[in-house]
Parts: sequence; C-alpha cells; structure tokens
Amino acid sequence: MSATHLRVLLPAAQIHSRIAEMGAEIDRDYAPSEPVYLIGVLKGACIFLADLARAMKTPTRLEFIGISSYGRGKTSSGQVRITKDLDVPVEGHHVILVEDILDTGVTLTYLVKMMAQRKPKTLRVATFLDKPERRQSPVKVDYVGFQIPDEFVVGYGLDYAEDYRNLRDLCVLEQ
Repeated sequence: MSATHLRVLLPAAQIHSRIAEMGAEIDRDYAPSEPVYLIGVLKGACIFLADLARAMKTPTRLEFIGISSYGRGKTSSGQVRITKDLDVPVEGHHVILVEDILDTGVTLTYLVKMMAQRKPKTLRVATFLDKPERRQSPVKVDYVGFQIPDEFVVGYGLDYAEDYRNLRDLCVLEQ
C-alpha cells in the first residue's frame, strides 16, 4: 500500500453523542415489552451495533449476517454474496438491519429483500453512515447516524483491506 494519511472526519465524542440520540429514537419506536433483533452486517457494523445496543433501553437480541461486495478494494464489486447467514429465525420478530455505511445501496437493497422474505413482524434499517451521492439503488433508511461526502472512510469498524477498524474516530483515508 502506498503512503497514506488519515484525516479525522468525525471525532469519537461526536459519534457517541449521535449514537445515543439514535438509541433514543429507536426506543421511541418500539414497545419496551418486545425485544428487537439488531442484525449487524459483518464486519464493518460490529462496533456501531455494540454501541447502538448499549444506547437503547429496548430489549435487544444481537444477530449477525456476513455479506461481501467489496473484497479488498475501495469500490463495491456490485455483486453481493452471503458469507455468514443468521443463526436464528426472525419470523414474527422486530428486526433492525444495522449497517456501517450506505453507499451505492446495492448491498442494502439485497439484504432488505432477503430479510423481508423471512417475514419479520417489522423490518427497519439503521446505518452509521450515508453517502447519498453514490446511490444507485433507492433504499429507505429509518435511522441514519451521519450523512457524509463521497470520500473513502475508515475507523469505527470500517476498514481498508482489513486495516483501521479499531480507530475510535471516523477518518478519511487519503493516499
């Protein structure tokens, strides 16, 4: 990899403040008596999912699904494949798909259609980041952390070739 520079786009304190707000938004939408399945899209959403679950008062159950559309590059291949499926059925349960970044919309469109076929009681989408400039497929998102410009970002779970996920801030990767 050539020389890189990281520029902070969203500092950790701003991220955690917004996630607390998102948790409160979700709590307002769900009755406290029924659990909500937060389905994290691996690997990028794992840190966001954990912080979002802790920000919620609504009972949560965590589940994960693995999807690949990027490989080791900086742009989506446009082809989506499941690398890990759910371990439990979600039929009749409240489900929130938790994604790290909404970019082209191709992956999330695929996931929403696939999850809807599993007949959840409700199906909503939460994304940490939204890049509307890159949208190819329209996707309805119920909870958005931040809308960001079309720059390649890493940190807070997002990676470049598996590096940088552990950064507390969200950074632009400049080469």
